[in-house]
Amino acid sequence: MNAYPLAKETYASIGVDTEEVIKCLASTPISLHCWQGDDVGGFEKAEADLAGSGLAATGNHPGKARTPEELRQDLEKALSLIPGSHRLNLHACYAELGGRKTERSDYGVAEFQGWIDWAKAQGLGMDFNPSFFAHPKASSGYTLSSPDQGIRDYWIEHGKACRRIGAEIGRQLGSACVTNVWIPDGSKDLPADRKGPRERLEASLDAIFVEKIDPAINLDAVECKLFGIGSESYVVGSHEFYLGYAVTRQKLICLDAGHFHPTEQIADKISSVLQFVPGLLLHVSRGVRWDSDHVVLLDDPTIAIMEELVRGDFLGRTHIGLDFFDASINRIAAWVIGTRSAQKALLHALLQPLDKLRAAENSGALWERLALMEESKTLPVGAVWQEFCHRQEVPTDWMGEVRSYERDVLLKRS
Repeated sequence: MNAYPLAKETYASIGVDTEEVIKCLASTPISLHCWQGDDVGGFEKAEADLAGSGLAATGNHPGKARTPEELRQDLEKALSLIPGSHRLNLHACYAELGGRKTERSDYGVAEFQGWIDWAKAQGLGMDFNPSFFAHPKASSGYTLSSPDQGIRDYWIEHGKACRRIGAEIGRQLGSACVTNVWIPDGSKDLPADRKGPRERLEASLDAIFVEKIDPAINLDAVECKLFGIGSESYVVGSHEFYLGYAVTRQKLICLDAGHFHPTEQIADKISSVLQFVPGLLLHVSRGVRWDSDHVVLLDDPTIAIMEELVRGDFLGRTHIGLDFFDASINRIAAWVIGTRSAQKALLHALLQPLDKLRAAENSGALWERLALMEESKTLPVGAVWQEFCHRQEVPTDWMGEVRSYERDVLLKRS
C-alpha cells in the first residue's frame, strides 16, 4: 500500500509541499567519515597507536577494513543503502603510501589520488582533515601549541600540506573541499599556564592559513572541544578560543555534537555563530555521558540541530558531516543507521509548517505555535521517508543486505 499520496495531502493541508521537501532532502549531502570503517586506524602503518591522542574506539566486531580497497568496498556497500548523494570525509592518516616512509609534513596529492579517483567514480564530493594524532611527534599531547618550536614547525607544515591537498581535491571533483583542523592538545591534570599554549596555537594557525586558497575549491574550518581522553582538565582549542579565531579570521567553525558538556546542545549555538562566521561545519555525533562518539540516532538533539538549520535558512551555509566510531557493532550498519537517522531528522525539520509557526509567533499566539509543534510530531513523516527511499532506489528494509554482506565479506576477513 502506497501511503504517500495521503501523506502529501495531509501535509498540504498545513501548507507543506512534500515534493519540495523531498527535493531539498535529495540535494543535501552528508559527509560520511571514513574512520567508522576501521576504528580510526588509517593506513600509514599496521596498527595505529591512539594512546594520548584523545581518541578511542571501543569493541572488536569482526570484519574491520584493513586496506584502502576494503574500506572503499565497505563504503560503497553503505552508500548503496543510504538515499541521496553524499560526500566522503577523509583523514590524512588514510594516505596510500605504497610501502614508502613519508612524513606527514611532506604529504601531497599523490598519496590521496586513489581516494580522489574513487570519489569521482562514485559521484562523491570529498572533505579532508589533517591528522594531528597517533604520531611520535604528538606523543607529548601537544602539537600546534607545543613549547617545542621544532614540533610546532612539523605540524604547521602538515597543516599547510593538507590545505593544498584539500584544494586539489576540490579542483578535481568540482566541489569545494572542507578542510577541518582539530588537534588533541591539552592536559590531563591542571596546567600552570593556560595562556601560553593558546598564544602558540593562534600563531601556528596563522602560519597554516597564510596561503590564500580560492574558497571555490577549499574551505577552512576549525574545531573545538570541551575535553578529550588525556586532556580532561584543559583543552587548548576550546570553544571560546576557536569561536574567537573563526570570527576574527572568517573561517568556518566546526561544532561537534559530542564535544560539549552533556547538558549542552549545539542547536542553540547555530544561529549565534552564523551571525559572525561565513559558514558552519557540523560533526553530527551522539554523546553519552562523557563519551562523545556514539552512532547518531533520530533523537531530540539531532532533530533540534536540523530544525535550527531549516528555521534559520542555514542549509546553504552549513556542511553536514558525521563523526562517530563504534567498533562494537557492524561498521557498515553503523554508517547506515547514523546517516539515515541524520537524514530523517532533517526530514522532520523540513516537514514542519514553518510559515504557520512563524505567523503564530509573530502574532503572539504562542499557544498556537506550541500546538503546531506538537501536532506535527505525529503527522505521517514515515510515508514521506519511504517515498524518498523509493525514488532514490534504496531499500527501506536494508538489514538483510547488511547480514548477507557480513556473512559473505566481513567474516571472511582474517
